[in-house]
Amino acid sequence: MPERGERLRKLGFLTIGRFEEADPGPGHQQTLSMIERAEALGFDSVWLRCRHLQPGISSPVAIMAAASQRTSRIELGTAVIPLGLENSLRLAEDLATVDILSGGRINPGVSVGTPMLYDHYKAKLYPETHELEDFSKDRVVRLLECLRGEPVSDFERKVGIEDFSRRVQPYSGGLADRVWYGGGMSSAIWAGRQGINYMTSSVVSIEGTDSRDFATIQGENIDAFRANHPIRSGQGCRKAWSSFPPNPLRVSRLRSTAHTRRRVSNGPRRRRAHAACCSPPTT
Repeated sequence: MPERGERLRKLGFLTIGRFEEADPGPGHQQTLSMIERAEALGFDSVWLRCRHLQPGISSPVAIMAAASQRTSRIELGTAVIPLGLENSLRLAEDLATVDILSGGRINPGVSVGTPMLYDHYKAKLYPETHELEDFSKDRVVRLLECLRGEPVSDFERKVGIEDFSRRVQPYSGGLADRVWYGGGMSSAIWAGRQGINYMTSSVVSIEGTDSRDFATIQGENIDAFRANHPIRSGQGCRKAWSSFPPNPLRVSRLRSTAHTRRRVSNGPRRRRAHAACCSPPTT
């Protein structure tokens, strides 16, 4: 996240990847084509919003896998994968596999909490344990442990011709450092203390603040993250909202003027983070 007066170093956008329920193929292909086009236009990253039981991207890891074989440079992220519907070990395997296929371009954004409308499908998701499931930040911790190559099994040796490892395979070095976590003030502080990255958006929570001003709240959250991060005190923040890639002229204009579009007040804590803003193309 650039400071006031600095040029925007990276530009990305987020998409929901909508499709027609009766014919989902064209929508998925359109999302992949859009990612290819974004790379050609010079975008640095694309972020996929995850939606379950809706006509939107339900498997962002699969989309990233396909996109990784159509692109060579653009970073591929999720904003966000709700971990309440995931198994951390299995998700780590998938993310690491795609990260290796992409050459290290994956940015997994995750969230926790009770899944949306959980009561309506919890018996199908967790038939025997739906009342016992823990949707806390422990799910993020377990995912990080898996991605960092920490032991997940107490067995490591050969059985016949099969080799078994104590850690998730494949292991993709550096992937854990590219995990993003989003939320309000407490989430920003927690992400900083975990040494991971913090994601904010065009919607903020009033948790932990007396302000009702969007720019102030977002600035306070980012300040809290940076104050608690052990290494990247000036990095590791991104903002994402839904949009479509603009035309080449707008890409150039955004890169050269993005720093002047932020609303900044006189106080150092009243800045608005503006890391990934794009407008729909004009016709």
